[in-house]
Amino acid sequence: MRFLHAADLHLDSPLRGLDRYDGAPVDEARGATRRAFDNLVAAALERKVDFVVVAGDLYDGDWLDHNTGLFFIKGVTRLAEEGIAVVLVRGNHDAASRLTKVLRLPKNVRLLTDARPETQVLADLGVALHGQSFATAVVTADLAAGYPAPVPGCFNLGLLHTSLDGRPGHDPYAPTTLDVLRGKGYDYWALGHVHAAEVVCREPWVVYPGNTQGRHIRETGSKGCALVTVEDGEISHQSIALDVLRWETLALDIGDLPDLDALLDAATRDLRRRLAEAGDRALAARVRLQGDGPLHRLLAAQPELAEQELRGAAIQASNGRAWIEKIEFRTRPPLDLDRLAERDDPVGLLVRELHRFAADPALLRAVAEEALNDLLQKLSADLRAAARLDDGADLSDLLGEVESDLLARLAGEEGPR
Repeated sequence: MRFLHAADLHLDSPLRGLDRYDGAPVDEARGATRRAFDNLVAAALERKVDFVVVAGDLYDGDWLDHNTGLFFIKGVTRLAEEGIAVVLVRGNHDAASRLTKVLRLPKNVRLLTDARPETQVLADLGVALHGQSFATAVVTADLAAGYPAPVPGCFNLGLLHTSLDGRPGHDPYAPTTLDVLRGKGYDYWALGHVHAAEVVCREPWVVYPGNTQGRHIRETGSKGCALVTVEDGEISHQSIALDVLRWETLALDIGDLPDLDALLDAATRDLRRRLAEAGDRALAARVRLQGDGPLHRLLAAQPELAEQELRGAAIQASNGRAWIEKIEFRTRPPLDLDRLAERDDPVGLLVRELHRFAADPALLRAVAEEALNDLLQKLSADLRAAARLDDGADLSDLLGEVESDLLARLAGEEGPR
């Protein structure tokens, strides 16, 4: 038996960050979530799977355009022709969608109710699917705790849109724990809501497939679904890429780059490597220039020149298939930070404090939350989530920006802002 596990399709969700720039691959971005869904349908047909599960956020909100729903129906009808069932739950984004409530779904599609946990048995396959849709956009109860007991003699699959016990950058919807999931006695938990693919556990299998198409620069790398094979009681898992436009971050250290030509050569090599890894996909990249070296002086004095040269190099390196979404300047002039840290003055104190924060992520998070708490309370839930102060990597990036800017100012070589 084989099935596809997908989640967070966000059909017709706009991809953000490209339409601001002339020459950006807007055509590639427009309709990307639809083409990723087409790829999902094609993967199901090609691999002759028995069924497909979608763990929430099929749609991106309460769309007024019924063409979004009709597009979905067209795709799953192709699966119906091959006898492939589709079972789904609604998540926080499509909980309020009138499309799933008004449009009549094909007979091969089973939308699990939001009133209570429900079990659908695919008798011919010996599969029992348990799940519950979101009734509203905000669900704070542990839905999994109320899921029914496994059906004896069946492969039992739990379908759940959840933050589990917390995931950075994601609202704590339908929170639960691994102990709760294990306690249900199911064979596989098909999760949704978190856009980064993750095999959380293998006993039993607890899996986030990630979203099917990255929508902005925070959703980098390959995006797709999981192909799950069950044979003689053994479960195997394989990730399948479905995305049509890939987001990446390129970090270029200027320490060993003597001039702008060397920087452009390094950027070209990295872009070509990322394009090869992405296959036949368009690439939207954020370039982060970091480190210290003599090239900093040029970048600080002529950031516009460096930016346009890098954009031009990207177009030439990719025949227009790659675009630089943004360039971050985090460089600084050559400084002996260890020597600066030994100074008994405000500069030394500043460098020591920056190093202390960098070495202690928990301290950095606590200081950031205390400093920005009042501001965060005034933001909407979406903007608070976007701030991602619980994400250690993001906070480290912000600290790097602050360090580069402050040290450049102290050196009298303020860079681009």
